[in-house]
Amino acid sequence: MAEDTTGPGAADAAGTTSSPVFDTLVQMTLDVFERSGLDPETYLLTRVAALVALGASPTSYLVNVGTAGEIGVPLEKIQGTLVAVAPVVGTARVVSAARGIDEAFGTALLPEGGEEAGPAL
Repeated sequence: MAEDTTGPGAADAAGTTSSPVFDTLVQMTLDVFERSGLDPETYLLTRVAALVALGASPTSYLVNVGTAGEIGVPLEKIQGTLVAVAPVVGTARVVSAARGIDEAFGTALLPEGGEEAGPAL
């Protein structure tokens, strides 16, 4: 059965789709890694830090944390990134990011119960 290449989101021979939003996102990210001058690990950890700062959804972490895992970035470095940005972005963003990563990957970046570890108030 032939693939339908005429519906919404279908790419033409030049690789463009009928979705201007998707096309714009693709164009924004083409060659960014190469232009950044960063090594792959630093590049992905920087992207994770940016996602934390933006309060990204769990889905956003799938691509970046998933790719980091695929190239061998240990979970401890993801945790270290969360620790490093915490004073800048605040506890709420970091806890939200840890929950998002946990949800996306089934990890346990936070203690059981999902709250940040620390002294009881």
